[in-house]
Amino acid sequence: VQLQASGGGLVQAGGSLRLSCAVSGGTFRSYAMGWFRQAPGKEREFVAGISWRGGSTYYADSVKGRFTISRDNAKNTVYLQMNTLKPEDTAVYYCAADEKYPISLSGVDYWGKGTQVTVSS
Repeated sequence: VQLQASGGGLVQAGGSLRLSCAVSGGTFRSYAMGWFRQAPGKEREFVAGISWRGGSTYYADSVKGRFTISRDNAKNTVYLQMNTLKPEDTAVYYCAADEKYPISLSGVDYWGKGTQVTVSS
């Protein structure tokens, strides 16, 4: 299973970005999906997760109300819409796939390579 994240970039505080993660080589709907991030000098942390059919989502408190995770099982793609971005959101963002839900850092089956998000103040 391969995961390819895209959509990162440089944005001013208060702006928006949408990340995408295309999945290939497996049965997409068999996996719960998630987004994690890792800032310089910090450990990787959970951001958002979504169930196999998209009926259930959950978020880290730090992004609740600003980020939205979604998936399109016909396109084998998961998205992360990020609004009202803050400088503390700056990190490398990774998509992840897990047969189990809710998805957790220790239980991830497959990782994407990550995409850089930089939020300037």
